[in-house]
Amino acid sequence: MTTLYGIKNCDTIKKARNWLSQNDVPYQFVDYRTDGINHEQLATFAKACGWQNLLNTRGTTYRQLNDADKADLTEEKALILMLAQPAMIKRPLLEHEGQYHLAFSPDQYQRILGL
Repeated sequence: MTTLYGIKNCDTIKKARNWLSQNDVPYQFVDYRTDGINHEQLATFAKACGWQNLLNTRGTTYRQLNDADKADLTEEKALILMLAQPAMIKRPLLEHEGQYHLAFSPDQYQRILGL
Protein backbone atom coordinates (compact mmCIF):
# COMPACT_ATOMS: atom_id res chain seq x y z
CA MET A 1 0.00 0.00 0.00
CA THR A 2 1.16 3.50 -0.83
CA THR A 3 0.19 6.37 1.45
CA LEU A 4 0.58 10.07 0.80
CA TYR A 5 0.62 12.38 3.83
CA GLY A 6 0.07 16.10 3.74
CA ILE A 7 -2.53 18.85 3.68
CA LYS A 8 -5.09 18.75 0.87
CA ASN A 9 -4.92 22.43 -0.05
CA CYS A 10 -1.11 22.38 -0.51
CA ASP A 11 -0.12 22.92 -4.16
CA THR A 12 2.62 20.29 -4.05
CA ILE A 13 0.19 17.77 -2.58
CA LYS A 14 -2.21 18.50 -5.44
CA LYS A 15 0.59 17.88 -7.96
CA ALA A 16 1.60 14.63 -6.25
CA ARG A 17 -2.00 13.39 -6.06
CA ASN A 18 -2.60 14.23 -9.72
CA TRP A 19 0.58 12.43 -10.73
CA LEU A 20 -0.34 9.32 -8.73
CA SER A 21 -3.84 9.27 -10.25
CA GLN A 22 -2.59 9.85 -13.81
CA ASN A 23 -0.15 6.97 -13.39
CA ASP A 24 -2.82 4.66 -11.96
CA VAL A 25 -1.03 4.28 -8.64
CA PRO A 26 -3.48 3.23 -5.92
CA TYR A 27 -2.82 5.20 -2.76
CA GLN A 28 -4.39 6.39 0.44
CA PHE A 29 -4.26 10.10 1.27
CA VAL A 30 -3.92 11.16 4.90
CA ASP A 31 -4.59 14.83 5.61
CA TYR A 32 -2.80 15.93 8.76
CA ARG A 33 -5.48 18.48 9.53
CA THR A 34 -8.62 16.40 9.00
CA ASP A 35 -7.36 12.88 9.71
CA GLY A 36 -4.85 13.90 12.35
CA ILE A 37 -1.45 12.55 13.23
CA ASN A 38 -0.19 11.27 16.55
CA HIS A 39 3.16 11.51 18.28
CA GLU A 40 4.09 7.90 17.48
CA GLN A 41 3.49 8.36 13.73
CA LEU A 42 5.39 11.61 13.66
CA ALA A 43 8.30 10.06 15.59
CA THR A 44 8.40 7.24 13.01
CA PHE A 45 8.54 9.80 10.19
CA ALA A 46 11.28 11.72 12.01
CA LYS A 47 13.34 8.57 12.54
CA ALA A 48 13.05 7.65 8.86
CA CYS A 49 13.60 11.11 7.38
CA GLY A 50 15.40 12.99 10.13
CA TRP A 51 13.46 15.49 12.22
CA GLN A 52 15.41 18.42 10.73
CA ASN A 53 14.28 17.36 7.25
CA LEU A 54 10.70 16.84 8.39
CA LEU A 55 10.36 20.29 9.97
CA ASN A 56 9.38 22.84 7.32
CA THR A 57 11.36 25.88 8.44
CA ARG A 58 10.70 27.74 5.19
CA GLY A 59 6.93 27.87 5.61
CA THR A 60 4.86 30.73 6.95
CA THR A 61 3.72 28.81 10.02
CA TYR A 62 7.27 28.22 11.23
CA ARG A 63 8.44 31.74 10.39
CA GLN A 64 5.58 33.18 12.45
CA LEU A 65 6.64 31.32 15.59
CA ASN A 66 8.11 33.44 18.34
CA ASP A 67 11.86 33.29 18.81
CA ALA A 68 11.55 31.29 22.04
CA ASP A 69 9.80 28.44 20.19
CA LYS A 70 12.49 28.43 17.50
CA ALA A 71 15.39 28.57 19.95
CA ASP A 72 17.29 25.47 21.02
CA LEU A 73 15.26 23.09 18.89
CA THR A 74 15.54 19.45 19.82
CA GLU A 75 13.77 16.54 18.16
CA GLU A 76 11.15 16.37 20.91
CA LYS A 77 10.50 20.12 20.81
CA ALA A 78 10.19 19.99 17.01
CA LEU A 79 7.75 17.06 17.20
CA ILE A 80 5.59 18.95 19.70
CA LEU A 81 5.56 22.01 17.43
CA MET A 82 4.66 19.89 14.38
CA LEU A 83 1.85 18.13 16.27
CA ALA A 84 0.42 21.49 17.34
CA GLN A 85 0.80 22.98 13.85
CA PRO A 86 0.74 20.25 11.16
CA ALA A 87 1.49 22.84 8.47
CA MET A 88 5.07 22.75 9.80
CA ILE A 89 5.47 19.16 8.58
CA LYS A 90 7.27 19.13 5.25
CA ARG A 91 5.12 17.68 2.51
CA PRO A 92 4.38 15.59 0.73
CA LEU A 93 5.54 12.56 2.60
CA LEU A 94 5.16 9.37 0.59
CA GLU A 95 5.18 5.98 2.30
CA HIS A 96 5.81 3.10 -0.07
CA GLU A 97 6.89 -0.43 0.85
CA GLY A 98 7.87 0.63 4.36
CA GLN A 99 10.09 3.48 3.15
CA TYR A 100 9.41 7.19 3.64
CA HIS A 101 10.20 9.85 1.04
CA LEU A 102 9.90 13.62 1.37
CA ALA A 103 9.08 16.07 -1.44
CA PHE A 104 7.71 15.43 -4.91
CA SER A 105 9.02 15.29 -8.42
CA PRO A 106 7.72 13.07 -11.20
CA ASP A 107 11.17 11.51 -11.68
CA GLN A 108 11.50 10.80 -7.96
CA TYR A 109 8.07 9.13 -7.75
CA GLN A 110 8.70 7.14 -10.92
CA ARG A 111 11.93 5.79 -9.43
CA ILE A 112 10.39 5.08 -5.99
CA LEU A 113 7.36 3.31 -7.45
CA GLY A 114 9.34 1.40 -10.09
CA LEU A 115 7.35 2.76 -13.02
